[in-house]
Amino acid sequence: MFKLFTWWNGVTVNGAFDIKRRSDLVGTDDYGNKYYQDRKVSVEGRHRRYVIYKGLAEPSKVPAEWHGWLHFTFDEPPTEKPFNRRAWETDHKPNMTGTLFAYHPKGSLSEGGERRKSDADYEAWTPDA
Repeated sequence: MFKLFTWWNGVTVNGAFDIKRRSDLVGTDDYGNKYYQDRKVSVEGRHRRYVIYKGLAEPSKVPAEWHGWLHFTFDEPPTEKPFNRRAWETDHKPNMTGTLFAYHPKGSLSEGGERRKSDADYEAWTPDA
């Protein structure tokens, strides 16, 4: 039922049907997202490119190499011409904000709420003082 009306839970049934009907599968990334390209040239003079997210539609789950291909920075997809990574580049991590895996600094309520001694002496300003 959710697939019929809610795009944030993944692609809708009609969206998946339309994309698969007029596009070719180009590849899949490590997160399970699938990438498509239209068979026909669009009004802009190029083939439109799509991503169908696995699970929640979260753009931060798109790795750099596929992001570059989707936005026409690279002509060839990473399946044909692998992304040239430098030694200092780290692996892609999706945005974890709002999930159980989100970063919580020391002293936050999620990490036990123990404040550092230097933070414990803070007194809020009031206009009466």
